[in-house]
Amino acid sequence: MDTVKYSLRQFLLLLLLGGLAACTGAPPPPPPSAEDLVAAAEPEQAEDIEYGSFTEEQLYQTIISELGAQRGDLEDAGENYLDLAMETRDLGIIMRAVQFASANGDLNALMQLGLLWAEIEPENPQPHLSLAFQFLENGNYNQALSHMARVIDLGGQMDFTALAARTGRLGPRERQALIDNLRQLAREFEEEETIHLALVQLLAQNRQFDDALYEMQIVLQNVALTPNMVLLHGQILQNMDDTNGAIRIMRNGVREFPDEKSLRLSYARLLIQDDRFEDAQEQFEIIVEQDPEDYETLYSVALLDMELQNFDSAIVNLEKLIRADQRFDEAQYYLGFIYEQRDDLENSIEHYRQVRIGTNNFLAAQQQATRHSIALGKLDDAHAWLVRQSSGQPRLEILFTTIESNLLVQAGYVSEAKDLLDTALNRFPNEGELLFARVLYYDSQGDQEGSERDLRQIIRMQPDDSRALNHLGYMLADQTTRYEEALDLAERAIAISPDDPAIIDTLGWAQYKVGRYEEALENLRRAFAVFPDHEVASHVGEVLWMMDRKDEAIRVWEEALETQPDSELIKEVIERFQPY
Repeated sequence: MDTVKYSLRQFLLLLLLGGLAACTGAPPPPPPSAEDLVAAAEPEQAEDIEYGSFTEEQLYQTIISELGAQRGDLEDAGENYLDLAMETRDLGIIMRAVQFASANGDLNALMQLGLLWAEIEPENPQPHLSLAFQFLENGNYNQALSHMARVIDLGGQMDFTALAARTGRLGPRERQALIDNLRQLAREFEEEETIHLALVQLLAQNRQFDDALYEMQIVLQNVALTPNMVLLHGQILQNMDDTNGAIRIMRNGVREFPDEKSLRLSYARLLIQDDRFEDAQEQFEIIVEQDPEDYETLYSVALLDMELQNFDSAIVNLEKLIRADQRFDEAQYYLGFIYEQRDDLENSIEHYRQVRIGTNNFLAAQQQATRHSIALGKLDDAHAWLVRQSSGQPRLEILFTTIESNLLVQAGYVSEAKDLLDTALNRFPNEGELLFARVLYYDSQGDQEGSERDLRQIIRMQPDDSRALNHLGYMLADQTTRYEEALDLAERAIAISPDDPAIIDTLGWAQYKVGRYEEALENLRRAFAVFPDHEVASHVGEVLWMMDRKDEAIRVWEEALETQPDSELIKEVIERFQPY
């Protein structure tokens, strides 16, 4: 096959001619001859870069690839250039193929091109650098390490910490093999700082903290300190449960690098973990002073103000966030909370209501705003606000009704709660959540008949509603003598929700009522282990007492009283079994 030799400028001229043909819609012309290319060159320009010798067909294929790339068809161009690179072994074509492969994210092509490039230029560290990163991306860390070492061997620069950044999910055995290889490289290239740092990082990842700390001390003796080294050193000490040592290292680090924001942030977070809130706040305030538009740190300062009950400062910082429209909803929520702590319910309501729908604190904020409005006697205002917020959203309207009715009952407005629920059920007949809310109303009034009626209606509509089954089962076991019926309901509920501690408690309580003490105690203890509530404790103690294990029963009750000294349930059961 005949070949021609051409320069980079000539090649660009060839592309220009092809581009003009494409713009006119005409088919691309046949490749010009070598004489045409030479004639088109401008001899007065700077010396040209030689691409190499190609056949006319290869030249034509190159033009087609470039034109395709101009039209956005990068994948075909990349495939064509890969084929050309493998066929011609021309360095210029290889470099262009690498560009396309990189743009396309074609790791396989990059791997092939890197190997070809390294073969053609064996003394150039660049192809080994490229291969190192390709092997890193593929998770072939031993191969990556080999090429990383070759980069250094050829006089190039290589950051070995790139290896450690990708090995966090390796198993200990795989990572240990890399550690052994890194130790060998550290001996071969003693002056390469990043090899030693990568070794420290991998040892820390492998939880070999003593070895990591030892290597860290060697690094610190021979390498200029950097913020990342401070962070790494502090993390190792923290993992060794030497919090004070970690804080000391980090404190010295922020003094050495006062403008290093990430370092100061890490130091502040470490102080928070050690409950040194005032010291942490000082660090956050320095960050905000250095960068007044760092709103995330300003938000952290506000939260620390709240933790330290510096409410005036917290208000100032939260209002700054609101003015900047940063963390708007969280800031409004916490302002509502602060004014709530100050018994300024009007301001609290105002801020809680500013929390927007769809945000994390929306429901909690509306609940608190409603609670405070009811406490101020503003029942109509509370209801009107909830209606406006839920307009056109039936599910939200139902949810708000359950919240409002519960708050009304808690505040003693029982008739208003009943009217609200009855009205809502007229609009949404047989809605389970509304029926359950009315059950809670009936419970508050001691209306067992009303509770049972609504619970059975829920169960008829939703036979797998374990909450309703459990509620009715517990009510029958605790407030009636219909124990067998209670046990049946509890068993149906536990079959649906076997791990719910409330249902396990009901099952144990019903078993106790029918005289199955051993089973009852087993289930009640299981419920208490998951949910150590004073009511469950009273049940456990009562069963133990009836099993004539009175010392154990007294111990359970006394421990429950230590946890919850004001528990009327525990006091009642003790009085019942130990009246004197």
